[in-house]
Amino acid sequence: MQRCAWATSAPEYVAYHDEEWGTPLRGDDALFERLCLEAFQSGLSWITILRKRPAFRAAFAGFSIAAVAEFGPDDEARLMADAGIVRNRAKIAAAIGNARAAQRQPEGLTDLLWSFAPTGPRPRPATLADVPATSPESVAMAKELKRRGFVFVGPTTAYALMQATGMVDDHVADCFRAIDRVTS
Repeated sequence: MQRCAWATSAPEYVAYHDEEWGTPLRGDDALFERLCLEAFQSGLSWITILRKRPAFRAAFAGFSIAAVAEFGPDDEARLMADAGIVRNRAKIAAAIGNARAAQRQPEGLTDLLWSFAPTGPRPRPATLADVPATSPESVAMAKELKRRGFVFVGPTTAYALMQATGMVDDHVADCFRAIDRVTS
């Protein structure tokens, strides 16, 4: 079975690629989880995040926006002591602050994020080398999220979020998950 080249080196990658990556995802808490995980991944390999994902979910109350927004100094200390997650003070503070920012969005996180999904036709990438790291939409998303008080959401992180949640479909042309159309 043909897969995107990045998805073949570990069982966790295969499962993530085959079952999640590029599949349209909605729901404020579900998108908040992906936003947080993409931020925690910054500077690390994605396999590290995938392997720690169950611990992240436990540590961050299942990524419930309402619960994480209530985290205080004791929770930050607990998270910094949790070897099951990435213990980076700035990223932990960002997750908590981003939960609070998500609560302030009148349209909700889902509608806000999906408002940046491309609407026009996009060519399917032929190879991994054809997959961009950013897009005009991810640049606009990052700028707007920062304007609204989110942090750790640069254009590359925003684009990775868009890929992970199906806002863009970057499965390469010969991948079995590639859909039979040129738009995402």
